[in-house]
Amino acid sequence: MVFKPEKPSIFGESLESLSARVVEAGYKPFRARQTMEWVYKKRVGDWDAMSNLPKDFRNWLNAHYIFYPAEPVLDKRSNDVTQKLLLQLEDRSLIETVLIRAPQVGVGQAHSRKTVCVSIQVGCAYGCKFCASGIAGFRRNLNPSEVVAQLMHICRREDAHTVRADASRPSFDNIVFMGMGEPLANYDTLVKTIRILNAQWGLDFGARRITVSTSGLAPQIKKLAEEGLAVRLAISLHGATDAVRSQIMPINQRFPLSELIPAAKAFQQAHGRMLTLEFILIEGVNDGLDQAAALVEIARELHAHVNCIPYNKVEGLEWKRPSIRRQDAFVEVLKKAGVSVTIRREKGHDIDAACGQLRLKTEAQDDAPPLQS
Repeated sequence: MVFKPEKPSIFGESLESLSARVVEAGYKPFRARQTMEWVYKKRVGDWDAMSNLPKDFRNWLNAHYIFYPAEPVLDKRSNDVTQKLLLQLEDRSLIETVLIRAPQVGVGQAHSRKTVCVSIQVGCAYGCKFCASGIAGFRRNLNPSEVVAQLMHICRREDAHTVRADASRPSFDNIVFMGMGEPLANYDTLVKTIRILNAQWGLDFGARRITVSTSGLAPQIKKLAEEGLAVRLAISLHGATDAVRSQIMPINQRFPLSELIPAAKAFQQAHGRMLTLEFILIEGVNDGLDQAAALVEIARELHAHVNCIPYNKVEGLEWKRPSIRRQDAFVEVLKKAGVSVTIRREKGHDIDAACGQLRLKTEAQDDAPPLQS
């Protein structure tokens, strides 16, 4: 299910679809390209700011479109370099967008590498046992404008204090579909959104800097490989054997490793890029050295990088993170086997930055709060 508002957002249009509507309304088709220039390059939020457009055309835009279908109700910044926006949609559903800054050595936070983690569903239907996104269940899919709006909110916030050689370029470096929801379960929105982000008339954001993270929908992985979109793929593995993976990820019962690994291999071969295997380390579940050894075999077969993530505690769930010693022992097995591996120490714990945590806490209240920071 996708929410259909009375008036659509301009962020959901492609240049082709907007041009068709503009011509149908009796205007010249080049007005559509001018509009997109104002929306994505100059990032205005007011039709009257589009000064090279005729007044009657601006009135037409105002009558038929809105800008933002999602508005911030909470803006939280952690003690490290993480920022989370809680956004309210027109039907009052809540979603989350996270900005993670990675300061570059010797240049400081002002020149940090920035990754935006976006949501693509309200909630999640896949029920991973360790994840806050699925606790309240699945509500609905987002439409493309609701995904693009998350990035435009980040753009406008970062534009205010980011110096760039080309002011029309987004003020972040990477986009990851790894927030609330399973991207490949909202496939049409995912593909349309990526095309808007990638298009020269849109954000003109390179597809190779966009990562799609999936819990393992094997058929859709194969389908995405054939779209001609040079995006990166990250697989939320979290278990290196079917027994362990099925314990914490119900999706594995539909698409076990015997189906998931060939699909991932097909994607890798089609794109020629290194895959990423996400592996959340949970104490007593998947942090044993036997899992590390099994993970080595999968990583080698897929020519994949492994990203180990110590579990971020979610209130109401039983899972715990392993000790630093166990984390290091796990990673050492991979390193000794020659596997490319990193361990991502926790970021944003003080602002509930794990997927779905902030939304879950806020929805426990009767009403969404006014904007706070």
